[in-house]
Amino acid sequence: MPRPPSDTPKAADRILSTAGELFYRQGARAVGVDEIVERAASTKPSLYRAFGSKDQLIAAYLEGQGEHMWAGFEAALAAHPDDPKAQILAYFDGMADRATQKGYRGCGLSNAVVEYPDPKHPGRKVAVGHKEQLRARLRDLTRAMDARKPKRLADSLLLLMEGAFVTSQLFGPDGPAGAARGAAEALIEAHTKATAA
Repeated sequence: MPRPPSDTPKAADRILSTAGELFYRQGARAVGVDEIVERAASTKPSLYRAFGSKDQLIAAYLEGQGEHMWAGFEAALAAHPDDPKAQILAYFDGMADRATQKGYRGCGLSNAVVEYPDPKHPGRKVAVGHKEQLRARLRDLTRAMDARKPKRLADSLLLLMEGAFVTSQLFGPDGPAGAARGAAEALIEAHTKATAA
């Protein structure tokens, strides 16, 4: 007689979705396993079967945050083929839109890096990996726009992004994050403007 199908994938999906909402709103450290399984209508054994540990659940949540970040990044690139300046500015426009949404808590990846300083923590490793990749992609774009110092410009843009993530949480929709696009444009102009002969 065949065994009935396991509900583990459904339980795992519910657990990950519930944990993700809680982790993003409250921070992963503040959320216990009991609260996650209760809200997910699941059990601790299901959580540990699917993820192994809370730390691995955090890492899975952060992979999802990374996928979300990359979806926005790739959409900005696709909207402006062969125009790296417009691609970067479109990404800043998307950041400004997100920063004004109700419940916005900045970048989940950046939040996790602050929350978990141990470089060996599985969640921090995921977050740092995505941020390192973002830094590399920004460098590719600044080189493509013939910036005089592409690495410096890319790092300046990344610093501006991270500042927008934090200030949006401090000041809300009317805060400095809304100025990030203009600041990015000024940085790009300063690094790409032709020098007088």
